This record gives sequence, C-alpha cells and structure tokens, in this order.
Amino acid sequence: MKKRVCQPCTACCDGWVQIKVKGCEAYPGKPCPQSGASGCTDYENRPEDPCRKFECAWVQSSAFLPANFRPDQSKALVIRTILTWQGLEVDLAVPVGREIPEKSLAVLRQLAEKNMRPLIYQQQDPKSKVMEKNPLTLAYGPPAFQEWVLEQQSRGKRLW
Repeated sequence: MKKRVCQPCTACCDGWVQIKVKGCEAYPGKPCPQSGASGCTDYENRPEDPCRKFECAWVQSSAFLPANFRPDQSKALVIRTILTWQGLEVDLAVPVGREIPEKSLAVLRQLAEKNMRPLIYQQQDPKSKVMEKNPLTLAYGPPAFQEWVLEQQSRGKRLW
C-alpha cells in the first residue's frame, strides 16, 4: 500500500482534534496558531508531541479507511484505538466542521460492524450557534457499550 500523505488536509491542525501545541490550545472553532492555508507555517520546528507523533487513521500504513475518506473530504477525522472496552478496540471520529455528514457516518458504522470496533463520535450541538470546545459525544456499537459511554459521561469521565 502506498503511503498516504496529509497535505493538503490540515484537519488535525485546524482544531477539530483538541491539541496543545507550544502552549497554545487548539479545538473546534480555534485552530492551532501555526496552521496556515497550505499547512503548518512552522513545519520544520513543529514539536514531537502532538505534531510529529499524530497520525489520523486515514494516513496510517494499516489504513482501513477508503482512499476518498481523507478528513478534509469526508468531513470526519478518525483516531484508532482511543480505548478498549470489554477487550474490543474503540475508535473515535470527530467532525471536520459542525457534524459528520450522514454518508460518512454510514461508512464509519459499517466499518465498526465489519471490524468489530465500537465507535465514539462527536457532533456539535445543532441548537448552538457557536462551536463548542467539548461537542456532544455519541456512541455506536452494542447497546451495553452505548450505555457504558453514557455512564462515563454522566460521571464526568473523559474517554480520551
């Protein structure tokens, strides 16, 4: 498999994934200050963590996502194995924008079922006009997994 390259996608730098770079937070609605129109404006000096270490699921060598599922195209950025639940690896999908389009969400649900990997995904609150730093968190998988995610949230526990 040919190695996939990020560019021109900059979804991880544009704040869709919550990160801290050189002391600056990036989150939905607030991109990394180094994120420019054509990528990182300080690419050669980017820190090891999170910038050099981070790879979304689309770019990973064992990519299970289709070629046309690059985050800026599918409007979904997937992170593999954010946690395990009852021995199953759980993936995370964050929207590149307010919400993951239904077509992309359908693909992610099919892959979750096929690979037996429950999915946690986020969406901005449709009632809110502003981008929330901590969007709504939803779960796809067995009912017991969905209940477990709700329970963790009610306890105020971060899942990743």
